[in-house]
Amino acid sequence: MADREPLIPKHGGYRKLKSFQIAQLVYDITVRFCDRYIEKCSRTHDQMVQAARSGVQNIAEGSQASGTSKKTELKLTNVARASLEELRLDYEDFLRQRGLALWKKDDPRRAELIARRPATADDVAVWVKETLGRSDIRGLGEKKDSSTVSTSSTMSRYSELSANSALVLIAVACNLLDRQLSAQAAAFESEGGFTERLYQQRQAARRKP
Repeated sequence: MADREPLIPKHGGYRKLKSFQIAQLVYDITVRFCDRYIEKCSRTHDQMVQAARSGVQNIAEGSQASGTSKKTELKLTNVARASLEELRLDYEDFLRQRGLALWKKDDPRRAELIARRPATADDVAVWVKETLGRSDIRGLGEKKDSSTVSTSSTMSRYSELSANSALVLIAVACNLLDRQLSAQAAAFESEGGFTERLYQQRQAARRKP
């Protein structure tokens, strides 16, 4: 006779989830970004960091809770998705309020960053520096020297590239979470949750001779 499915199935394992990995990368990037470009004592600084952290923590908590409550897993995954959407708006506000460019969906730099598959905030920082260097070469040409570029202008371009890079990764994380939510909803609809499994096992036990 095949082993009966355990009352509490395997759960957790959130560190292997791609959504968790990207959300964690977004969090690390956001901490650096806010420390560098947002006033540390401002409410915006705290809100952006907390929104990024909420994205990570709720994915983990939802995964851990899935063993006994699919409903809680769905709820917390949705909270993570909402937190990242809030963070996306903060980055977009940063760009808009400073007159910096927001990359369009067909901007080749978006695909380039995704193809790079950065695993750490350092990986993203290296890519930003490389991209800025290429844009300097194209913009300056042979008649200008890099010393003519002001420090404030360089800082603005760094912040523009950094914010857009974060937005690209937030979009990836949100797409992954959208698919995760759909899968969780389908599983909850077809399999039920802990209460249903508990009832089924009690009924099976009562039917035994």
